[in-house]
Amino acid sequence: MSTVAPPADWRRLDPRTVLVTALVVAGVVAGAAIPVTLGLTRWSSLPVAVLQVFAGAVLIIGVAAGADRVRWHRTRYRIGEEHVDLHTGLLLVKRRSLARSRIRTVDLTANLMLRLLGLVTVRIGTGEQGSDSTLELDPVTRAEGERLRRLLLERAATAPAGVHREGELAVLDPRWIRYAPVSFVAPMLGGAAAGAVMQVSEWVGAQGQVIEWVGDRFRDTPLLWTIIALVLAALVAGVLGALGLWIEMWWNYRLEREPGGTLRVRRGLFTSRSISVEEARLRGVDLVEPLGVRLLGAARLDAITTGLAKDHESKNADHNTLLPAAPRTRADSLAADVLREADTPTGAALTPHPRAARGRRLRWSLAAALGPVLILTFLGALLTPVLLWIALGCAVVGVPVAVVLALDAYRGLGHALSGRYLVTRSGTLRRSTAALERAGVIGWTVKQSIFQRRSGLLSVTATTAAGGGAYTAYDTDASEGLDFAAEAVPELLEPFLERSPKEA
Repeated sequence: MSTVAPPADWRRLDPRTVLVTALVVAGVVAGAAIPVTLGLTRWSSLPVAVLQVFAGAVLIIGVAAGADRVRWHRTRYRIGEEHVDLHTGLLLVKRRSLARSRIRTVDLTANLMLRLLGLVTVRIGTGEQGSDSTLELDPVTRAEGERLRRLLLERAATAPAGVHREGELAVLDPRWIRYAPVSFVAPMLGGAAAGAVMQVSEWVGAQGQVIEWVGDRFRDTPLLWTIIALVLAALVAGVLGALGLWIEMWWNYRLEREPGGTLRVRRGLFTSRSISVEEARLRGVDLVEPLGVRLLGAARLDAITTGLAKDHESKNADHNTLLPAAPRTRADSLAADVLREADTPTGAALTPHPRAARGRRLRWSLAAALGPVLILTFLGALLTPVLLWIALGCAVVGVPVAVVLALDAYRGLGHALSGRYLVTRSGTLRRSTAALERAGVIGWTVKQSIFQRRSGLLSVTATTAAGGGAYTAYDTDASEGLDFAAEAVPELLEPFLERSPKEA
Protein backbone atom coordinates (compact mmCIF):
# COMPACT_ATOMS: atom_id res chain seq x y z
CA MET A 1 0.00 0.00 0.00
CA SER A 2 1.37 3.38 -0.97
CA THR A 3 2.01 5.92 1.76
CA VAL A 4 -0.02 9.13 1.89
CA ALA A 5 2.12 12.02 0.73
CA PRO A 6 2.25 15.11 2.93
CA PRO A 7 0.26 18.17 1.82
CA ALA A 8 3.45 19.92 0.76
CA ASP A 9 3.74 17.50 -2.15
CA TRP A 10 0.70 19.01 -3.82
CA ARG A 11 1.47 21.60 -6.50
CA ARG A 12 -0.55 24.28 -8.26
CA LEU A 13 -0.71 25.21 -11.92
CA ASP A 14 1.01 28.41 -12.95
CA PRO A 15 -1.12 31.43 -11.89
CA ARG A 16 -0.48 33.16 -15.23
CA THR A 17 -3.19 30.94 -16.67
CA VAL A 18 -5.63 33.72 -15.75
CA LEU A 19 -3.68 36.19 -17.90
CA VAL A 20 -3.58 33.73 -20.80
CA THR A 21 -7.34 33.19 -20.62
CA ALA A 22 -8.02 36.93 -20.47
CA LEU A 23 -5.82 37.62 -23.51
CA VAL A 24 -7.31 34.78 -25.57
CA VAL A 25 -10.88 35.83 -24.82
CA ALA A 26 -9.96 39.46 -25.53
CA GLY A 27 -8.69 38.45 -28.96
CA VAL A 28 -11.91 36.57 -29.74
CA VAL A 29 -14.02 39.48 -28.50
CA ALA A 30 -12.01 41.96 -30.56
CA GLY A 31 -12.59 39.91 -33.69
CA ALA A 32 -16.36 39.91 -33.10
CA ALA A 33 -16.57 43.54 -31.99
CA ILE A 34 -16.66 45.17 -35.45
CA PRO A 35 -19.55 43.14 -36.98
CA VAL A 36 -21.51 43.34 -33.69
CA THR A 37 -21.03 47.11 -33.55
CA LEU A 38 -22.18 47.53 -37.14
CA GLY A 39 -25.21 45.39 -36.40
CA LEU A 40 -26.16 47.50 -33.34
CA THR A 41 -26.01 50.73 -35.37
CA ARG A 42 -29.30 49.68 -37.00
CA TRP A 43 -31.09 50.42 -33.71
CA SER A 44 -28.83 53.03 -32.08
CA SER A 45 -26.18 55.63 -32.86
CA LEU A 46 -22.53 54.64 -33.41
CA PRO A 47 -21.22 56.01 -30.05
CA VAL A 48 -23.93 54.15 -28.14
CA ALA A 49 -23.19 50.93 -30.06
CA VAL A 50 -19.46 51.26 -29.33
CA LEU A 51 -20.17 51.81 -25.63
CA GLN A 52 -22.46 48.78 -25.48
CA VAL A 53 -19.94 46.55 -27.21
CA PHE A 54 -17.13 47.78 -24.94
CA ALA A 55 -19.17 47.13 -21.81
CA GLY A 56 -20.09 43.65 -23.06
CA ALA A 57 -16.46 42.89 -23.92
CA VAL A 58 -15.28 43.89 -20.43
CA LEU A 59 -17.97 41.73 -18.87
CA ILE A 60 -17.13 38.68 -21.01
CA ILE A 61 -13.38 38.98 -20.39
CA GLY A 62 -13.93 39.48 -16.67
CA VAL A 63 -16.20 36.45 -16.36
CA ALA A 64 -13.78 34.24 -18.31
CA ALA A 65 -10.79 35.39 -16.26
CA GLY A 66 -12.72 34.94 -13.01
CA ALA A 67 -13.80 31.43 -13.95
CA ASP A 68 -10.22 30.49 -14.79
CA ARG A 69 -9.04 32.01 -11.50
CA VAL A 70 -11.44 29.68 -9.68
CA ARG A 71 -10.21 26.73 -11.76
CA TRP A 72 -6.61 27.57 -10.86
CA HIS A 73 -7.46 27.91 -7.16
CA ARG A 74 -9.25 24.55 -7.09
CA THR A 75 -6.68 22.56 -9.10
CA ARG A 76 -3.86 20.56 -7.47
CA TYR A 77 -1.61 17.82 -8.76
CA ARG A 78 0.85 15.49 -7.09
CA ILE A 79 3.51 13.06 -8.33
CA GLY A 80 3.62 10.21 -5.85
CA GLU A 81 5.79 7.13 -5.80
CA GLU A 82 3.08 5.00 -7.39
CA HIS A 83 0.40 7.40 -8.68
CA VAL A 84 -0.13 10.78 -10.33
CA ASP A 85 -3.09 12.56 -8.74
CA LEU A 86 -5.13 15.50 -10.05
CA HIS A 87 -7.86 17.21 -8.03
CA THR A 88 -9.99 19.94 -9.60
CA GLY A 89 -13.50 21.38 -9.66
CA LEU A 90 -15.73 23.63 -7.53
CA LEU A 91 -19.34 22.45 -7.70
CA LEU A 92 -18.34 19.12 -9.28
CA VAL A 93 -15.12 17.98 -7.65
CA LYS A 94 -13.03 15.54 -9.69
CA ARG A 95 -10.29 13.44 -8.17
CA ARG A 96 -8.41 11.41 -10.70
CA SER A 97 -5.37 9.19 -10.40
CA LEU A 98 -3.10 7.36 -12.86
CA ALA A 99 -0.74 4.59 -11.84
CA ARG A 100 2.80 5.59 -12.80
CA SER A 101 3.50 2.10 -14.10
CA ARG A 102 0.76 2.58 -16.73
CA ILE A 103 1.92 5.98 -17.99
CA ARG A 104 3.14 5.77 -21.58
CA THR A 105 3.16 9.38 -22.83
CA VAL A 106 4.08 12.77 -21.42
CA ASP A 107 3.61 15.30 -24.21
CA LEU A 108 4.34 19.02 -23.97
CA THR A 109 2.44 21.55 -26.08
CA ALA A 110 2.65 25.34 -26.09
CA ASN A 111 0.86 27.77 -28.35
CA LEU A 112 2.37 31.15 -29.15
CA MET A 113 0.87 32.82 -26.07
CA LEU A 114 2.20 30.13 -23.73
CA ARG A 115 5.62 30.20 -25.39
CA LEU A 116 5.94 33.95 -24.87
CA LEU A 117 5.24 33.42 -21.17
CA GLY A 118 7.50 30.37 -20.83
CA LEU A 119 4.60 27.99 -20.16
CA VAL A 120 3.52 24.60 -21.53
CA THR A 121 0.53 22.27 -21.37
CA VAL A 122 1.44 18.79 -20.12
CA ARG A 123 -0.64 15.80 -21.20
CA ILE A 124 0.02 12.61 -19.22
CA GLY A 125 -1.56 9.51 -20.76
CA THR A 126 -1.72 5.75 -20.51
CA GLY A 127 -2.52 5.29 -24.21
CA GLU A 128 -5.91 3.74 -23.50
CA GLN A 129 -9.25 4.82 -24.95
CA GLY A 130 -11.27 7.50 -23.20
CA SER A 131 -10.66 10.81 -21.48
CA ASP A 132 -10.10 9.12 -18.11
CA SER A 133 -6.76 7.79 -19.40
CA THR A 134 -5.28 11.29 -19.74
CA LEU A 135 -4.43 13.99 -17.20
CA GLU A 136 -3.85 17.53 -18.45
CA LEU A 137 -1.89 20.15 -16.55
CA ASP A 138 -2.65 23.49 -18.25
CA PRO A 139 -0.36 25.34 -17.83
CA VAL A 140 2.88 24.85 -15.92
CA THR A 141 6.30 26.38 -16.48
CA ARG A 142 8.47 24.86 -19.19
CA ALA A 143 11.03 23.78 -16.60
CA GLU A 144 8.30 22.01 -14.62
CA GLY A 145 7.02 20.33 -17.78
CA GLU A 146 10.47 19.01 -18.64
CA ARG A 147 10.89 17.80 -15.06
CA LEU A 148 7.60 15.91 -15.21
CA ARG A 149 8.47 14.37 -18.58
CA ARG A 150 11.82 13.07 -17.35
CA LEU A 151 10.41 11.90 -14.03
CA LEU A 152 7.42 10.01 -15.42
CA LEU A 153 9.14 8.43 -18.43
CA GLU A 154 12.33 7.29 -16.74
CA ARG A 155 12.66 3.53 -16.79
CA ALA A 156 14.99 1.19 -14.97
CA ALA A 157 15.34 -1.03 -18.03
CA THR A 158 18.24 -0.40 -20.36
CA ALA A 159 17.78 0.47 -24.02
CA PRO A 160 17.15 -2.38 -26.49
CA ALA A 161 20.18 -3.98 -28.06
CA GLY A 162 20.97 -3.64 -31.73
CA VAL A 163 22.67 -1.49 -34.32
CA HIS A 164 21.81 2.07 -33.39
CA ARG A 165 23.08 5.49 -32.56
CA GLU A 166 22.08 7.80 -29.75
CA GLY A 167 21.27 11.48 -29.88
CA GLU A 168 19.96 13.21 -32.97
CA LEU A 169 18.45 10.86 -35.58
CA ALA A 170 16.85 13.41 -37.90
CA VAL A 171 16.56 17.18 -38.22
CA LEU A 172 14.49 19.41 -40.49
CA ASP A 173 15.67 19.94 -44.05
CA PRO A 174 13.89 23.07 -45.37
CA ARG A 175 13.89 21.54 -48.85
CA TRP A 176 11.22 19.08 -47.69
CA ILE A 177 8.66 21.87 -47.92
CA ARG A 178 8.40 21.15 -51.65
CA TYR A 179 6.28 18.10 -50.81
CA ALA A 180 3.58 20.13 -49.04
CA PRO A 181 1.77 21.42 -52.18
CA VAL A 182 1.37 17.91 -53.65
CA SER A 183 -0.38 16.48 -50.60
CA PHE A 184 -4.14 16.01 -50.42
CA VAL A 185 -4.24 18.92 -47.97
CA ALA A 186 -3.81 21.52 -50.74
CA PRO A 187 -7.08 20.88 -52.68
CA MET A 188 -8.96 20.46 -49.40
CA LEU A 189 -7.75 23.84 -48.16
CA GLY A 190 -8.54 25.40 -51.54
CA GLY A 191 -12.12 24.18 -51.37
CA ALA A 192 -12.38 25.31 -47.76
CA ALA A 193 -11.11 28.78 -48.72
CA ALA A 194 -13.73 29.14 -51.47
CA GLY A 195 -16.46 27.98 -49.11
CA ALA A 196 -15.26 30.38 -46.41
CA VAL A 197 -15.45 33.35 -48.80
CA MET A 198 -19.06 32.51 -49.66
CA GLN A 199 -20.02 31.85 -46.04
CA VAL A 200 -18.50 35.06 -44.67
CA SER A 201 -20.03 37.11 -47.49
CA GLU A 202 -23.41 35.63 -46.58
CA TRP A 203 -22.95 36.56 -42.92
CA VAL A 204 -22.34 40.22 -43.78
CA GLY A 205 -25.09 40.24 -46.41
CA ALA A 206 -22.72 40.69 -49.36
CA GLN A 207 -22.88 37.28 -51.05
CA GLY A 208 -24.83 38.69 -53.98
CA GLN A 209 -22.22 41.42 -54.53
CA VAL A 210 -19.41 38.85 -54.44
CA ILE A 211 -21.11 36.67 -57.04
CA GLU A 212 -21.84 39.72 -59.18
CA TRP A 213 -18.21 40.89 -58.94
CA VAL A 214 -16.92 37.47 -60.04
CA GLY A 215 -19.46 37.44 -62.88
CA ASP A 216 -18.28 40.85 -64.09
CA ARG A 217 -14.67 39.66 -64.20
CA PHE A 218 -15.59 36.71 -66.47
CA ARG A 219 -18.46 38.23 -68.41
CA ASP A 220 -16.79 37.73 -71.79
CA THR A 221 -15.07 34.44 -70.89
CA PRO A 222 -16.47 31.05 -72.00
CA LEU A 223 -17.98 28.95 -69.18
CA LEU A 224 -15.33 26.24 -69.43
CA TRP A 225 -12.45 28.70 -69.03
CA THR A 226 -14.30 30.43 -66.20
CA ILE A 227 -14.54 27.16 -64.30
CA ILE A 228 -10.87 26.38 -64.97
CA ALA A 229 -9.81 29.84 -63.74
CA LEU A 230 -11.85 29.53 -60.53
CA VAL A 231 -10.48 26.03 -59.86
CA LEU A 232 -6.92 27.25 -60.40
CA ALA A 233 -7.51 30.18 -58.04
CA ALA A 234 -8.79 27.78 -55.38
CA LEU A 235 -5.77 25.51 -55.93
CA VAL A 236 -3.36 28.44 -55.54
CA ALA A 237 -5.05 29.35 -52.27
CA GLY A 238 -4.82 25.69 -51.22
CA VAL A 239 -1.11 25.51 -52.06
CA LEU A 240 -0.40 28.64 -50.04
CA GLY A 241 -2.42 27.23 -47.16
CA ALA A 242 -0.61 23.88 -47.35
CA LEU A 243 2.77 25.64 -47.26
CA GLY A 244 1.73 27.68 -44.24
CA LEU A 245 0.34 24.62 -42.44
CA TRP A 246 3.52 22.64 -43.11
CA ILE A 247 5.70 25.44 -41.75
CA GLU A 248 3.56 25.72 -38.62
CA MET A 249 3.57 21.97 -37.97
CA TRP A 250 7.12 20.96 -38.86
CA TRP A 251 9.36 23.98 -38.30
CA ASN A 252 12.13 23.24 -35.78
CA TYR A 253 11.52 19.49 -36.29
CA ARG A 254 13.99 17.22 -34.55
CA LEU A 255 13.95 13.49 -33.74
CA GLU A 256 16.24 12.31 -30.95
CA ARG A 257 16.93 9.09 -29.11
CA GLU A 258 17.35 9.80 -25.42
CA PRO A 259 19.28 7.65 -22.92
CA GLY A 260 17.21 4.72 -21.70
CA GLY A 261 15.46 4.15 -25.02
CA THR A 262 12.97 6.97 -25.65
CA LEU A 263 12.35 8.56 -29.04
CA ARG A 264 11.44 12.24 -28.79
CA VAL A 265 9.92 14.32 -31.60
CA ARG A 266 9.98 18.11 -31.24
CA ARG A 267 8.38 20.42 -33.80
CA GLY A 268 6.22 23.48 -34.37
CA LEU A 269 6.64 27.16 -35.26
CA PHE A 270 3.95 28.99 -33.30
CA THR A 271 2.67 25.99 -31.34
CA SER A 272 5.58 23.87 -30.10
CA ARG A 273 5.02 20.15 -29.55
CA SER A 274 7.12 17.55 -27.77
CA ILE A 275 6.06 13.91 -28.23
CA SER A 276 7.81 10.94 -26.62
CA VAL A 277 7.68 7.31 -27.78
CA GLU A 278 9.16 4.54 -25.65
CA GLU A 279 11.15 2.10 -27.74
CA ALA A 280 9.94 -0.71 -25.48
CA ARG A 281 6.46 0.02 -26.89
CA LEU A 282 7.60 0.30 -30.50
CA ARG A 283 6.33 -2.56 -32.67
CA GLY A 284 7.43 -1.35 -36.08
CA VAL A 285 7.11 1.49 -38.57
CA ASP A 286 4.76 2.41 -41.40
CA LEU A 287 6.16 4.06 -44.54
CA VAL A 288 3.27 6.13 -45.92
CA GLU A 289 3.32 7.43 -49.52
CA PRO A 290 0.33 9.54 -50.59
CA LEU A 291 0.08 9.61 -54.38
CA GLY A 292 1.37 13.14 -54.98
CA VAL A 293 4.24 12.72 -52.55
CA ARG A 294 5.13 9.31 -54.01
CA LEU A 295 5.33 10.72 -57.53
CA LEU A 296 8.13 12.97 -56.26
CA GLY A 297 9.95 10.03 -54.67
CA ALA A 298 9.11 10.87 -51.07
CA ALA A 299 7.41 9.25 -48.07
CA ARG A 300 6.67 9.94 -44.43
CA LEU A 301 7.44 7.61 -41.53
CA ASP A 302 4.94 6.71 -38.80
CA ALA A 303 5.54 4.71 -35.65
CA ILE A 304 3.59 1.52 -34.98
CA THR A 305 3.50 1.58 -31.22
CA THR A 306 1.34 0.82 -28.22
CA GLY A 307 0.58 3.38 -25.58
CA LEU A 308 0.14 6.56 -27.62
CA ALA A 309 -2.74 8.78 -26.54
CA LYS A 310 -5.95 7.97 -28.42
CA ASP A 311 -8.30 10.76 -27.38
CA HIS A 312 -9.85 13.17 -29.90
CA GLU A 313 -7.27 15.93 -29.45
CA SER A 314 -4.32 13.60 -29.91
CA LYS A 315 -5.73 12.05 -33.06
CA ASN A 316 -5.57 15.45 -34.72
CA ALA A 317 -1.96 16.06 -33.79
CA ASP A 318 -0.05 13.47 -35.86
CA HIS A 319 1.23 11.91 -32.66
CA ASN A 320 2.66 8.85 -34.38
CA THR A 321 4.58 10.62 -37.17
CA LEU A 322 8.34 10.30 -36.77
CA LEU A 323 9.34 11.96 -40.06
CA PRO A 324 7.36 14.30 -42.34
CA ALA A 325 7.34 13.72 -46.09
CA ALA A 326 11.01 13.40 -47.07
CA PRO A 327 13.00 11.61 -49.81
CA ARG A 328 12.23 7.89 -49.77
CA THR A 329 15.86 6.94 -49.18
CA ARG A 330 15.95 9.20 -46.11
CA ALA A 331 12.77 7.63 -44.77
CA ASP A 332 14.19 4.12 -45.28
CA SER A 333 17.45 4.95 -43.52
CA LEU A 334 15.60 6.54 -40.60
CA ALA A 335 13.40 3.44 -40.32
CA ALA A 336 16.55 1.36 -39.88
CA ASP A 337 17.87 3.76 -37.22
CA VAL A 338 14.57 3.79 -35.33
CA LEU A 339 14.26 0.00 -35.38
CA ARG A 340 17.97 -0.49 -34.57
CA GLU A 341 18.45 -2.60 -37.68
CA ALA A 342 21.38 -2.67 -40.08
CA ASP A 343 19.03 -3.01 -43.09
CA THR A 344 15.64 -1.35 -43.20
CA PRO A 345 12.66 -3.76 -43.38
CA THR A 346 10.71 -1.20 -45.42
CA GLY A 347 13.23 -1.68 -48.24
CA ALA A 348 12.97 -5.47 -48.32
CA ALA A 349 12.18 -7.23 -51.62
CA LEU A 350 8.49 -8.13 -51.54
CA THR A 351 6.72 -11.17 -52.93
CA PRO A 352 4.39 -10.04 -55.77
CA HIS A 353 0.75 -11.13 -55.78
CA PRO A 354 -0.96 -13.25 -58.49
CA ARG A 355 -2.38 -11.74 -61.68
CA ALA A 356 -5.87 -12.50 -60.41
CA ALA A 357 -5.35 -9.68 -57.89
CA ARG A 358 -4.81 -7.29 -60.80
CA GLY A 359 -8.11 -8.33 -62.36
CA ARG A 360 -9.95 -7.65 -59.11
CA ARG A 361 -8.54 -4.14 -58.91
CA LEU A 362 -9.38 -3.41 -62.51
CA ARG A 363 -12.98 -4.48 -61.97
CA TRP A 364 -13.33 -2.40 -58.80
CA SER A 365 -11.86 0.71 -60.40
CA LEU A 366 -13.91 0.44 -63.59
CA ALA A 367 -17.09 -0.09 -61.57
CA ALA A 368 -16.34 3.04 -59.52
CA ALA A 369 -15.63 5.06 -62.68
CA LEU A 370 -18.56 3.80 -64.78
CA GLY A 371 -21.19 3.94 -62.03
CA PRO A 372 -21.64 7.74 -62.22
CA VAL A 373 -21.47 7.55 -66.03
CA LEU A 374 -24.40 5.13 -66.16
CA ILE A 375 -26.44 7.27 -63.76
CA LEU A 376 -25.78 10.44 -65.80
CA THR A 377 -26.61 8.59 -69.02
CA PHE A 378 -29.92 7.41 -67.60
CA LEU A 379 -30.83 10.89 -66.32
CA GLY A 380 -29.71 12.46 -69.59
CA ALA A 381 -32.01 10.18 -71.60
CA LEU A 382 -34.92 11.22 -69.36
CA LEU A 383 -34.17 14.91 -68.78
CA THR A 384 -31.66 16.73 -70.98
CA PRO A 385 -28.90 15.92 -73.50
CA VAL A 386 -26.52 18.10 -71.48
CA LEU A 387 -26.17 15.27 -68.98
CA LEU A 388 -25.23 12.92 -71.83
CA TRP A 389 -22.31 15.16 -72.75
CA ILE A 390 -21.25 15.29 -69.09
CA ALA A 391 -21.44 11.48 -68.95
CA LEU A 392 -19.26 11.25 -72.05
CA GLY A 393 -16.69 13.60 -70.50
CA CYS A 394 -16.66 11.57 -67.27
CA ALA A 395 -16.12 8.37 -69.24
CA VAL A 396 -13.30 9.82 -71.35
CA VAL A 397 -11.47 11.09 -68.27
CA GLY A 398 -12.52 8.59 -65.61
CA VAL A 399 -11.94 5.25 -67.36
CA PRO A 400 -8.23 5.79 -68.23
CA VAL A 401 -7.58 7.19 -64.74
CA ALA A 402 -9.32 4.19 -63.17
CA VAL A 403 -7.22 1.75 -65.21
CA VAL A 404 -3.96 3.52 -64.33
CA LEU A 405 -4.81 3.59 -60.62
CA ALA A 406 -5.83 -0.09 -60.66
CA LEU A 407 -2.58 -1.16 -62.31
CA ASP A 408 -0.62 0.99 -59.86
CA ALA A 409 -2.48 -0.55 -56.93
CA TYR A 410 -1.61 -4.02 -58.19
CA ARG A 411 2.07 -3.15 -58.61
CA GLY A 412 2.07 -1.90 -55.02
CA LEU A 413 0.85 -5.17 -53.55
CA GLY A 414 3.45 -7.26 -51.76
CA HIS A 415 4.49 -9.02 -48.57
CA ALA A 416 7.68 -10.45 -47.12
CA LEU A 417 9.52 -11.53 -43.99
CA SER A 418 12.57 -9.44 -43.12
CA GLY A 419 14.39 -10.62 -40.02
CA ARG A 420 12.28 -9.82 -36.96
CA TYR A 421 9.63 -8.10 -39.06
CA LEU A 422 6.82 -9.02 -41.40
CA VAL A 423 6.22 -6.50 -44.17
CA THR A 424 2.98 -5.74 -46.04
CA ARG A 425 2.37 -3.15 -48.75
CA SER A 426 -0.85 -1.99 -50.40
CA GLY A 427 -2.68 1.10 -51.66
CA THR A 428 -2.34 3.60 -54.49
CA LEU A 429 -3.83 6.94 -53.39
CA ARG A 430 -2.22 6.22 -50.01
CA ARG A 431 0.40 3.50 -50.29
CA SER A 432 1.45 1.97 -46.99
CA THR A 433 4.49 -0.22 -46.35
CA ALA A 434 4.16 -1.54 -42.81
CA ALA A 435 7.03 -3.33 -41.07
CA LEU A 436 5.50 -5.02 -38.02
CA GLU A 437 7.54 -6.85 -35.41
CA ARG A 438 6.61 -10.51 -35.57
CA ALA A 439 6.64 -10.79 -31.79
CA GLY A 440 3.95 -8.09 -31.67
CA VAL A 441 1.41 -10.16 -33.65
CA ILE A 442 -1.31 -11.49 -31.33
CA GLY A 443 -3.52 -13.15 -33.93
CA TRP A 444 -4.35 -13.73 -37.59
CA THR A 445 -7.56 -13.12 -39.52
CA VAL A 446 -7.98 -14.97 -42.80
CA LYS A 447 -10.70 -13.74 -45.19
CA GLN A 448 -11.75 -15.32 -48.47
CA SER A 449 -14.84 -14.18 -50.34
CA ILE A 450 -16.58 -16.37 -52.89
CA PHE A 451 -14.91 -14.37 -55.67
CA GLN A 452 -11.48 -14.74 -54.06
CA ARG A 453 -12.07 -18.48 -53.68
CA ARG A 454 -12.75 -18.81 -57.40
CA SER A 455 -9.51 -16.95 -58.15
CA GLY A 456 -7.41 -18.86 -55.61
CA LEU A 457 -6.83 -15.75 -53.48
CA LEU A 458 -7.26 -14.75 -49.86
CA SER A 459 -6.35 -11.87 -47.52
CA VAL A 460 -4.44 -12.44 -44.29
CA THR A 461 -4.47 -9.81 -41.54
CA ALA A 462 -2.00 -9.62 -38.67
CA THR A 463 -3.71 -8.25 -35.57
CA THR A 464 -1.71 -6.37 -32.97
CA ALA A 465 -2.23 -4.06 -30.03
CA ALA A 466 -0.09 -1.39 -31.71
CA GLY A 467 -0.72 1.22 -34.38
CA GLY A 468 -3.86 0.68 -36.45
CA GLY A 469 -4.42 -2.71 -34.84
CA ALA A 470 -4.43 -4.68 -38.12
CA TYR A 471 -2.07 -4.98 -41.11
CA THR A 472 -3.27 -6.92 -44.15
CA ALA A 473 -1.68 -8.67 -47.09
CA TYR A 474 -4.50 -8.36 -49.63
CA ASP A 475 -5.28 -10.92 -52.34
CA THR A 476 -2.31 -13.20 -51.85
CA ASP A 477 -2.11 -16.64 -53.42
CA ALA A 478 -4.13 -18.85 -51.06
CA SER A 479 -1.37 -21.31 -50.13
CA GLU A 480 1.36 -18.66 -50.18
CA GLY A 481 -0.59 -16.32 -47.90
CA LEU A 482 -1.18 -19.05 -45.33
CA ASP A 483 2.49 -20.08 -45.45
CA PHE A 484 3.47 -16.44 -44.95
CA ALA A 485 1.30 -16.16 -41.84
CA ALA A 486 2.45 -19.51 -40.45
CA GLU A 487 6.13 -18.70 -40.96
CA ALA A 488 5.83 -15.16 -39.63
CA VAL A 489 4.57 -16.32 -36.22
CA PRO A 490 5.25 -20.06 -35.83
CA GLU A 491 2.60 -22.13 -34.00
CA LEU A 492 0.01 -19.32 -33.94
CA LEU A 493 -1.77 -20.35 -37.15
CA GLU A 494 -0.30 -23.83 -37.57
CA PRO A 495 -2.98 -25.70 -35.52
CA PHE A 496 -5.65 -24.49 -37.95
CA LEU A 497 -3.85 -25.50 -41.16
CA GLU A 498 -4.43 -28.72 -43.08
CA ARG A 499 -1.41 -29.59 -45.16
CA SER A 500 -1.38 -32.01 -48.05
CA PRO A 501 0.75 -35.14 -47.69
CA LYS A 502 3.24 -33.67 -50.17
CA GLU A 503 3.67 -30.51 -48.08
CA ALA A 504 3.93 -32.53 -44.88
